[in-house]
Amino acid sequence: MKQLGKFCAAFASFLFFAVSALGGVLHGTVKNGTTGKAAAGVEVILIQLQGGMQPVATSKTDAQGQFSFNNPSLGAQPMLVRAVYKGINFHQPVPPGRSDVEVSIFEPTTDPKMISVASRIVFFQPNGVNLTVAEEYSIQNNSQPPQAYFRADGNFEFVIPENAHLQQIAASGPTGMPVVQAPIDKSKGKFAIAYALRPGQSTVRYSYEVPYPGDTATVKVATVYPSVRLLVVASPTMQISGDGLQSGGQEQGMSVYGRENVPANNVMVVNVSGSAPPLQAGGSDSGGGQGAQDAQGAAPAANIQSIPGRLDVLKWPLIAGFGAIFALGAMLLARKPVVAVAGGLPVAGSTATSAPPSAALSQVDAAVGTSLDALKDQMFRLELRRQAGTISEEEYTRERARAEKVLRDLVRG
Repeated sequence: MKQLGKFCAAFASFLFFAVSALGGVLHGTVKNGTTGKAAAGVEVILIQLQGGMQPVATSKTDAQGQFSFNNPSLGAQPMLVRAVYKGINFHQPVPPGRSDVEVSIFEPTTDPKMISVASRIVFFQPNGVNLTVAEEYSIQNNSQPPQAYFRADGNFEFVIPENAHLQQIAASGPTGMPVVQAPIDKSKGKFAIAYALRPGQSTVRYSYEVPYPGDTATVKVATVYPSVRLLVVASPTMQISGDGLQSGGQEQGMSVYGRENVPANNVMVVNVSGSAPPLQAGGSDSGGGQGAQDAQGAAPAANIQSIPGRLDVLKWPLIAGFGAIFALGAMLLARKPVVAVAGGLPVAGSTATSAPPSAALSQVDAAVGTSLDALKDQMFRLELRRQAGTISEEEYTRERARAEKVLRDLVRG
């Protein structure tokens, strides 16, 4: 029995080091989504998120569009692969435990007709003597053949009120990974970002503060692009009124107002008053610059035993995420062994380290908690998309089923 025990221990040790060794290698392919062919000669950068955005290795794709990296952090923590094509950064997350990845690049276009704004959501949240306003745009790129809309001088523009202070901007593509953006000041409250809007659905979020003396303010919400629908969300303890806004009742415990077919180059005056419960946000960190890291706002852990059908426990993680100035920097992501992947759903990754059992258990608990936070945010966002009318019932049912499967996997894990 002792010999058997020694053999088992030795075999387990062998497996551990074998898995660790495999975890340090990443094989990948860069594919041109416009031509459908492998992309040769493309610069590829491996980025370590822990401790800030740190490039740790550089390579170029071969004739078959393939590349590989060998780094001890691979498999043990979230990493990021960046492919640089014609001066444009295309990112793909690498969750822990992943040993292969495909990065899609696209031919660029400067034609603004390639994109359209499907919906816009505006959140109001009092924050002491100021009012935090957070906006989210859902942008669709249906270009054929598929191309990435990009301009170095700014390809997505927005306007904030004259007395507003811009806080932070983030953008995410079809992979669902938010990337903090550097603002391009166009003067007179107009800003832009230079972010490649890839085929499919992208999201741009930004937040700003305006003075809120006496718990009242008049906010001029300016539109640059025509949108199918505008939604305004606030606490039911607040009073909201504005040009063309119609009350939609309450959703997830929040008051929702809507306006259809908001035209471009329009200014809508919104009157806001009243107080609201304080935000229940987690910690926040930030990163900067175009290509700064993607992350997801932290939120309190939820009871994983059940998720109500209408997801009324999910309002605060999303609102808090905006109120915390979209805490999407690299430091926050580095603390999470979970990232978002294509399709927007979180994937829990296993971590192969030499940490003691107690530390490993705490890492597992943290992984489950952060996975749930990301899942909650995604599911509530799905509900908002449904209400905004930017997703069909068939797509909604399919995406919800996928989210519920992830939840069941987390519970079993």
